[in-house]
Amino acid sequence: MKPQVGIIMGSDSDLPIMQNAAEVLKSFDIPFELTIISAHRTPNRMVEYAQTAKERGLKVIIAGAGGAAHLPGMVASLTTTPVIGVPIKSSNSIDGWDSVLSILQMPNGVPVATVALNAAKNAGILAAEIIGTFDENVSEKLIAYKTSMNDEVLDKVKNIKSQGWNNQFD
Repeated sequence: MKPQVGIIMGSDSDLPIMQNAAEVLKSFDIPFELTIISAHRTPNRMVEYAQTAKERGLKVIIAGAGGAAHLPGMVASLTTTPVIGVPIKSSNSIDGWDSVLSILQMPNGVPVATVALNAAKNAGILAAEIIGTFDENVSEKLIAYKTSMNDEVLDKVKNIKSQGWNNQFD
C-alpha cells in the first residue's frame, strides 16, 4: 500500500521519539514512510520531499525536530499537505523550549499543528484522526482506541473505590 503519512525527522538521534508515531500508525494499519530530512543539511531533499508529498499520496506529514526546529515549518511552507510538528528536546536544546516555540510560533498562512514536547505518539494519533475523517476503517479503530482508554480509567476508579486510595501505591 502507498504511504498515507510521512514521518520525517532532522536526525537519527530523533528516532527514539519519532518511532512512537510509527508505532501508533502501525497499530491503526495506516501505511507510512519514515526517513531523515535535515532542513539545514539537506535543504534540497527537504524541498523535493515537501513538493512531491501530495502527488505521492501523502495525506499528512509528521515532522520532528530539535533545537531551532525549522523542519516542520519549512515543509509546511512548501506543501498544502497538513504538517504536524513534534518538538524534540535535543542535546543542544534549551529544555526543549527552543523547539516548542520554533514550531508553535508559525506566521499566519503557514500553519503547523504542534504537539507537546517529545509527543510523537500524539502526532501519530492526530494523523490517524485526520485520515479517519475519510477512512471509515481508521475511524472505527480510533473509536475502539478511545473506548479502551475510557474503560481503563473506569477500571482504575473501581479499584480505588473497592481497595481505597492508600492501597494503590504499595
